[in-house]
Amino acid sequence: MGKDKAFLEIDGRPLALRVADAVTRLCGVAKLIGDPEKYSALGLPVIPDEFPGEGPLAGIEAALRCTTADWNLVVACDMPTLDAGLMESLFDTDGDCVIPRYEDGRLEPLCAVYHRRCHQAIRNALEAGVRKVTDALGEPLAVRYLQVGSSDPFANLNTPEDLRRYTDG
Repeated sequence: MGKDKAFLEIDGRPLALRVADAVTRLCGVAKLIGDPEKYSALGLPVIPDEFPGEGPLAGIEAALRCTTADWNLVVACDMPTLDAGLMESLFDTDGDCVIPRYEDGRLEPLCAVYHRRCHQAIRNALEAGVRKVTDALGEPLAVRYLQVGSSDPFANLNTPEDLRRYTDG
């Protein structure tokens, strides 16, 4: 993309704040994971990452390390089309985490709900060199899947073309 996606403006609002708005409507609060010096300008609480540069799994670890909530919605900052009903349905579980799964088997672990008891397993995975989120979610965690038919609610903006398609409607 050429610049930090969190700060990409759509209709005058940074992308991270658009996503945070959707999360806040559902959960009452949203926090960012990353460098507080960099992201505090967005006006949200920022949780520092203990494994900077190690990818999304490190962000999930940071969120779960600092949470006081049992269940935590974790969402990438570049998903502007999140669906509130779909996000709410992720909380219906008795497992350790709930991850959307497409009909072809692909998973969407960056719009998922994680119980805080997942923290130690995720931290252990990071310390063992695991970086792929789905690779860290094996035993002993009870992973539940929410079958979804479309990737539209999870569309993320990774390229300038993705951004153009989104803004042009």
